[in-house]
Amino acid sequence: MVRYVPFAEPLPSCKPPKRPPLTTQEQEKYDQLLAYVKAIEELPVSLDSKEKKMMPLDDEEKAWVTKECLLRYLRATKWKLADAEKRVEGTLVWRREYGVKKLTPEYIGIENETGKQVILGYDFDARPCLYMFPARQNTEKSDRQIQHLVFSLERVIDFLPSGQENLALLIDFKSSTSSKNPSVAQGRQVLHILQTHYPERLGKALVINIPWFVWTFLKIIHPFIDPLTREKLVFSEPIDKYVPAEHLDPIFGGKSEFEYHHEKYWNAMCQMANEKHERYMARWRKLGGGIGLSEAVLRANSDLELQEEQNKYDAMEAEAEGSAIPVETSAVRIPDELAGIDISAEEAAAQLDGGAGVLGEKKNSLNEQMEKVSIAEKSS
Repeated sequence: MVRYVPFAEPLPSCKPPKRPPLTTQEQEKYDQLLAYVKAIEELPVSLDSKEKKMMPLDDEEKAWVTKECLLRYLRATKWKLADAEKRVEGTLVWRREYGVKKLTPEYIGIENETGKQVILGYDFDARPCLYMFPARQNTEKSDRQIQHLVFSLERVIDFLPSGQENLALLIDFKSSTSSKNPSVAQGRQVLHILQTHYPERLGKALVINIPWFVWTFLKIIHPFIDPLTREKLVFSEPIDKYVPAEHLDPIFGGKSEFEYHHEKYWNAMCQMANEKHERYMARWRKLGGGIGLSEAVLRANSDLELQEEQNKYDAMEAEAEGSAIPVETSAVRIPDELAGIDISAEEAAAQLDGGAGVLGEKKNSLNEQMEKVSIAEKSS
């Protein structure tokens, strides 16, 4: 039977992995960051230093600042407390200025009429999957294209099950052309938003059917990608190693029998995400509101699951502090197409802005490829 709507939950066999307990030092950093954010009385409405208007945190903002949220910022800043404080504040102000909660389905809908971004299914670690199909690009380059991505990120976060913080990103470049892919400037803007305001949200990025001009684009933005993010990129591997076939888009070799029909998908997806978010907020209010509640508890599906997650949370809080459990990491294979890139983002930005390319000794061949891209864009 053809499916037109997202899956509401992961398969019963797909469970989020457990994180190791915090060390004594990590717990202290978390407690300090929590106290700092709780002491915030008001914040600016804009990142512009000339903007003087201030406002207190509203319920949505307080519910956004969970325990897991603060820990994501601490991990992203390598447990540097001052940096984490600045970044949490910065994201709260950015969300106000960018109007994250004001991006409506009606305003964004035109961007997704061809199904270029789809939320469908969960991977084996219960991460909700966000698909991207660049070949389905249907609009001219604009700010709304970036807003579309932010809207999709917010919705896929709504689809997170209890105990999972990350999403899986699946990108298919088949039939994509250089003119339909984001510009370097857009790529840098998207990376900045993802790495600055959605830290530690990406669990895995699975990419297939990569044409030569996309490898060129990836080479250009590669120095701007955080090393932790690079480790999560998977190129041209069988996707069913990561996503169960029952939840995988047929285009990626899955058996979900999903087909994109805009009216059927868009309304259903937005309604499902809204219902999940309303349940999250209702739980937040039921638990007394405030800053630092647990996302695992807030995302519980039922009162029984809510109590189970609360018991787990209480047990972790009461657990004696000990050493963190070492996490084994497998070696990350760098694709041949990205090998040899060993410069910092600052160096890449300087060279890119100066028009000199970003690949050092490979810059001549890269410039030739970029010229081909330019010619292709003009002729398309």
